[in-house]
Amino acid sequence: MDASLAALAEILPPDLGADERIDRRAAEARWGTRLPRDYTAFMSVYGAGSFSEVGVLMPLPPREYPLWCPGTFEEETANARYTWEMRDGQADPGIDPEHILAWGVTSGPDILCWLTADPEPDRWPVLVCGRHTDDVFTLFDCGMVEFLRRLVADEHDTYPLSVDIRGGSHRYVHWLEEQRRRLAEVDPDTGLPWALSSPEDWS
Repeated sequence: MDASLAALAEILPPDLGADERIDRRAAEARWGTRLPRDYTAFMSVYGAGSFSEVGVLMPLPPREYPLWCPGTFEEETANARYTWEMRDGQADPGIDPEHILAWGVTSGPDILCWLTADPEPDRWPVLVCGRHTDDVFTLFDCGMVEFLRRLVADEHDTYPLSVDIRGGSHRYVHWLEEQRRRLAEVDPDTGLPWALSSPEDWS
């Protein structure tokens, strides 16, 4: 585990994550680029999933799933690019919407993206397409894992999301574990029976 991922793991435990075993060759063929190393490292430890209304997407859909197909880059990338194009001339003319690639989403609903203009994926900054943020698009000069670490630690100079997750506890849950819990009719976030899922009942 590299330093940035280890720092995230200290405040967002990966014990309910799983190695996504991404087919990198297929992903690169679909998106025409190598993915950032911090993203592929994250996917080998956490996998796709969610925490506190923030979800991390897969580059390609899995071959099978118990209930529904988890989110992939495809739909949210199209949504973010469309939003950029519909800004009625307010968009930065130096940015091609084809350089927007989504890797995450929130319940806001915000779309978390990379700006992929740099030919070196490890230098891609994070671009947030916000639903209820001050600006529709905000650029953050850091990679995906560092963006998440700052989010969980509440260290962003400008809070990046429409949904406020500050001040709470955070637990990452892999998409497959969430679907297993739903099949077992327990709370997907806590793993407890629904009747015991509120914090005041945990003692």
